Amino acid sequence: MGPMDKVTKTDEEWRDELTPEQYEVCRCSGTERAFTGKYWDTKTAGIYHCAACEHPLFSSTTKYDSGTGWPSFFAPLEKSYVAEKVDRAFGMVRTEVLCARCESHLGHVFPDGPQPTGLRYCMNSAALHLVPSAAT
Repeated sequence: MGPMDKVTKTDEEWRDELTPEQYEVCRCSGTERAFTGKYWDTKTAGIYHCAACEHPLFSSTTKYDSGTGWPSFFAPLEKSYVAEKVDRAFGMVRTEVLCARCESHLGHVFPDGPQPTGLRYCMNSAALHLVPSAAT
């Protein structure tokens, strides 16, 4: 399977493969509470992959402390690795960020991030799996 071959599974398959928290976030667009996810303050170098399909999404080199309590990045590894859609839930208009490969909910992107992009990809730790870089 190539890196961008779509991953499609039944709801039952997702439930079997993901933890209850991962399922709630990735498949039901849930959100973990601020400052509770395992990666919100992680400084480890590496690549953050989709917790559902292991597609690479973000590099630790674009991660920054946004003060929000969620892992925040100013850019994905490649723009095509994530998909965006308008989210009108809860009486707000936000831009939802999805894994382009399996369409898992990752979080939202906001226009209040640092340069060079000015974007803040505010992700859920439960939707991510950090693969640390090899020591050099």
